[in-house]
Amino acid sequence: MSGALTSGRTGQARVATGSRRRIPWVAWVFLTPMLLGVTVFFIYPLIMTVYYSFHSFNIMGTPKLIGWDNWIYLFTKDPTVKKAATNTLWIVAFGVPARIIGAMFVASVLTRARRASGLFRTLFYLPALIPPVASTIAFVHVFNPATGPVNAVLDAVARGTTYVANNWLGMVDAKITMHPGWFTNASWSKPSLVLLGLWAVGDIMVIFLASLLDVPAEQYEAAELDGAGSIRQFWYVTLPNIRPVILFSAVTGIIGGLQYFTEPAVASAVAQNKATVGGGMSGTLGWPGRSTLMYGQYLYSQAFGFGRMGYASALAFVMFVIAAIVILLLLRRFSEFSPEVAS
Repeated sequence: MSGALTSGRTGQARVATGSRRRIPWVAWVFLTPMLLGVTVFFIYPLIMTVYYSFHSFNIMGTPKLIGWDNWIYLFTKDPTVKKAATNTLWIVAFGVPARIIGAMFVASVLTRARRASGLFRTLFYLPALIPPVASTIAFVHVFNPATGPVNAVLDAVARGTTYVANNWLGMVDAKITMHPGWFTNASWSKPSLVLLGLWAVGDIMVIFLASLLDVPAEQYEAAELDGAGSIRQFWYVTLPNIRPVILFSAVTGIIGGLQYFTEPAVASAVAQNKATVGGGMSGTLGWPGRSTLMYGQYLYSQAFGFGRMGYASALAFVMFVIAAIVILLLLRRFSEFSPEVAS
């Protein structure tokens, strides 16, 4: 009897051992499509990008090894890459936080809406459904310094303010003007792009809205019983609960900001009354005064406008490294965040 039990246990052990040995192979089988995709569409292109960065070639020609020439030109001799990188970092530094704060504010207001909340959610989300080219063209015309309705309203406000200053406040000959150049002025072009991003903030607004509605109500009640006001409730209850959404929005926003291309390209072309985008790279991209020239646009112009694929590969690898470093630092910072640390 004991022998039968022993043999039974041994058989079960063999089956279990065999199952454990087969599980990794089954896992590898299921992981194969993903691993192939990562290898073909990420690892191989990344390796070839580094390889081509040490060569001079266009798409049609044979790569010619030139050593570190592309890298030396990138970091020491290229007068344009610094301007493009500065513009891109400006968009990331101001545009991404503005979109996150704007989306969080709109979502917070919508959670308190009592009537027609569904209508308001739809209205705030609709701009995100409009194609970027169409929305940019419309924005440029709306913010046209000469004929746009925005400057018309600002001019009316300025005239009213001037009248009050002259007749009520006794400020003789005071003249107040509000006439920004928007997309036609180098000082206003990037803020105009940030406003365009805020207008189409509905894509991340709906995510913040779902996250805010998911915060447990009992946590707010407990904080209120402890004497916490609205600001403390937001800091100690709301923020820790929506932290994953903030991280997601920040990561996707940084990646999108570093790749920012369509909106500034279309805006610079439309502001010049050009019908095409990219035709005559030096004339359309970045206008006015290269104030809207983004890193991705410059990379594109070098690769496909001037045929400098090797130099464009060096530019692309630098963008990848910067994005990876920033996102890794951001992930580490968020992993260390807690309500105790925030206090």
